[in-house]
Amino acid sequence: MNNLFILLGLESWKPVLTALLLPPVPLLLLVLVGARLILPRRGLGWFVIVVGVLLLWLSACTGTAQLLSQFALRPPAALTADRIKELNVRANPTTAIVVLGGGLEPYAPEYGVGSLERLSLERLRYGIWLSRATGLPLAFSGGVGWAQPDALPEARIAAQIAANEFGRPLKWVEDRSRDTRENAQRSVALLRQAGITHIVLVTHGWHMPRALHAFERAAGTAITIEPAPMGLAHDTELPSLAWIPTARGTTEVRQILRELLGRLAGA
Repeated sequence: MNNLFILLGLESWKPVLTALLLPPVPLLLLVLVGARLILPRRGLGWFVIVVGVLLLWLSACTGTAQLLSQFALRPPAALTADRIKELNVRANPTTAIVVLGGGLEPYAPEYGVGSLERLSLERLRYGIWLSRATGLPLAFSGGVGWAQPDALPEARIAAQIAANEFGRPLKWVEDRSRDTRENAQRSVALLRQAGITHIVLVTHGWHMPRALHAFERAAGTAITIEPAPMGLAHDTELPSLAWIPTARGTTEVRQILRELLGRLAGA
């Protein structure tokens, strides 16, 4: 599917089409269809409306996101403390950490320059922490997304933040990729030239299954890919609150459904 978009020259439409396929748009259309059916078929019309409203409710609940993540995504577990100790640069001289970008702000007025979105900054922070703990060199992969063609590449912004704010310069900067598939292809090609045979991959848990598949496919047997997911903390709120619609629930459900769409499309 992703190759079809590229072949037809419709890459720039990917963000728009993705937004249209994710809640609440399809569910709002379902409610409108139900309203239209009330006059000719009252019972069916009300049934469709109730189903649409119920799905809208569930699409904004953190409980729904947790169930989808558990049964549809099944992200790998975080690295253990013992495994982090084993990932020492002296014992693993051909190993590198790769952080995947998660979005950028083309211009942040408070800084006067471009910045990273929250998800991307969280990934960078963990990658830097892991790099300090192991001594392994760090790479960041992220260019300019399909929806932000005129922005500074995300990896360039990450490099500035890593060096100036965290005091941990990046060793490699991959700044041409536009989606997860290209993250994998370009990062693997870059690190293969540097003699890297083992990649420790950093991204959010809900993104890891798709990212891991893309990297393993790009690396083949030449490079081993080890997942280092982050953002896996469990909620501590009352269980009943997980089924009340919130902005956070909407965001989390959309993230997971977007991952499933991305996997289906091969992006």
